[in-house]
Amino acid sequence: MDEQIKKLWPELEWIQNEDLKEKVAKTWSLALDRSELTAEDLETIPFTLLVPDLNVSFMSHKRAVVHIAKEAGEKAKDFFGEDLPVDMDVLLAGAILADVGKLLEYVKQDGKALQGSYGKYLRHPFSGVSIAEECGVPPEVCHIIAAHAKEGDHVKRTTEAYFVHHADFMTFLPFKERLK
Repeated sequence: MDEQIKKLWPELEWIQNEDLKEKVAKTWSLALDRSELTAEDLETIPFTLLVPDLNVSFMSHKRAVVHIAKEAGEKAKDFFGEDLPVDMDVLLAGAILADVGKLLEYVKQDGKALQGSYGKYLRHPFSGVSIAEECGVPPEVCHIIAAHAKEGDHVKRTTEAYFVHHADFMTFLPFKERLK
């Protein structure tokens, strides 16, 4: 596994299935190779372009989503057991990969992140699934990437996809709504 990806995503170690872990890391590596953004940019650019003057970085948001989704999955197991099974490896892989497509959606211009021409045509759930599939990520994880954002409102989400979707929106909507 690439050292840059390990540094960016220490949470990869939470994934027990080594093959899945490698495919998730490979997806991030490929996305970075194809992106105008660097790993360092991800620590400074805002996680969304929908909230002006946002100081919360892409990686701060992404890692918060992963941690919240993990806690949700663990609590579901604690309280519901086999009545609501949660595949923690799928949940973690999906949470880590949910926004990988933003590396193709965003460009950096004059030191600021902007939506590039690619992103105007394909939002990150679509490009994220495309990169993940190219790296052999299984469909149950690609489903989470596809369904984590508003595009997922039109499909039946798995339990793991619900947890990632809600972790993502609970760490986005308060920033967006405070503007109103």
